[in-house]
Amino acid sequence: MQVGQSVYAVGNPYGLTKTLTAGVVSGLNRTIPAPTGTRIYGCIQTDASVNAGNSGGPMLDSFARLVGVSTASFTRAGSGRGSGVNFALPADMVREVVPNLIVYGTAAGRGVRKG
Repeated sequence: MQVGQSVYAVGNPYGLTKTLTAGVVSGLNRTIPAPTGTRIYGCIQTDASVNAGNSGGPMLDSFARLVGVSTASFTRAGSGRGSGVNFALPADMVREVVPNLIVYGTAAGRGVRKG
């Protein structure tokens, strides 16, 4: 994966089924806030539109390979309007985290301490 590479987000934004948005990788290894108050490291930044409904959907490359999972979109404060700055979790991270979620109920796996 590299900056400038084409990516495609698949999903159902606003209930519109079978939707595809296109963009490019704008940045790599970005850090975004998590809903839990922690941070998510190593995210892919893209201008491919990520809205309610395609968040959680696949992000593909030009060869239809899974490169990430659409995750978040920054919005302009108070406007509810998207900024065009969107993020995906890298596929490698998802492959590592999902088994921990299933078995231990946490992304980090057994032995996680809340601090």
